Amino acid sequence: MYYGFFIVFALFLYSCKTMKFSSLKNGDLIFVQSNEKQLSGAISRVTKDSKETSYDHIGIIKKRKNAISVYHATAQGGSKIESLNSFLKNVHNDVKIDIFRLKKEHQKAIPHALEKASQMLGKPYNFTYILSDSSYYCSDFIERIFREHQIFELKPMTFKNPETGEIDVYWNEFYQKQGLEAPEGKLGCNPNGLSMSDKIEFVLTLQNP
Repeated sequence: MYYGFFIVFALFLYSCKTMKFSSLKNGDLIFVQSNEKQLSGAISRVTKDSKETSYDHIGIIKKRKNAISVYHATAQGGSKIESLNSFLKNVHNDVKIDIFRLKKEHQKAIPHALEKASQMLGKPYNFTYILSDSSYYCSDFIERIFREHQIFELKPMTFKNPETGEIDVYWNEFYQKQGLEAPEGKLGCNPNGLSMSDKIEFVLTLQNP
């Protein structure tokens, strides 16, 4: 009896996941919740806004018939494209993944953005978070592919811990190891900032913690 219940329950979960996947559209933006640890936590501390969920990674969906892929820039492989299933396997099980979509009047920007993304593949990850044409970090990758259409904005970055008003300890050590000063005030972007664009809107939660 219990075995049968678990089979039915597993089929139900699979059906729900499949329905969510089928509702994804070409050009949807996939935001990954921060896990509050190490680099992820450091990003969250200095970029978190007033929203309940804080994000530390972003990619863009490429959908072709039954194949769903994600373009994104990651520390583990630079600028790349991989299947959505592979993308999800590399995400911590205890974080949420939200899908945002360009508002109808801005969706004409998607084909050009995806073409731009394909041209940017193969570049290394930008570990300095200082804008460069030879390497990209995740939100930089996304802002850049939509730059011609002004979907997102570059803004002065901060690496200060809001509780102390000083450069966060993690970031101090992070940049000291690179022989650099934290690029406080330099133009850049982050997933939380991109999620606040008035040209996109929340669609659904793809994966719950």
